[in-house]
Amino acid sequence: MEELREEPRRGTGTTTEREPRTDHRLDEGDHDRFAHYVEKRKLAEAYVLGTPVIALCGKVWVPSRDPERFPVCPECKRLYDLGPEGRRREWEERLRRETSN
Repeated sequence: MEELREEPRRGTGTTTEREPRTDHRLDEGDHDRFAHYVEKRKLAEAYVLGTPVIALCGKVWVPSRDPERFPVCPECKRLYDLGPEGRRREWEERLRRETSN
């Protein structure tokens, strides 16, 4: 990650620090940095009633932030692009793997 620092200007007593975020590795808690895909009906209900929703990627939370301020979750995007049948097949395959272990 690149970090730029500017020296303080004489007489201002302040500095400017910029930290461009170019590292896209996922880590614990990174789900909070993305906008997620959720069923519209469930999302509207969550905003009105404060109930939790489940994103395509599996994140469960009570939405309260403007999703336009965040990049789209790569896993939600990938699953969305598979379409309903593709998602169903992938989730069934995951279930088979989990139950066979």
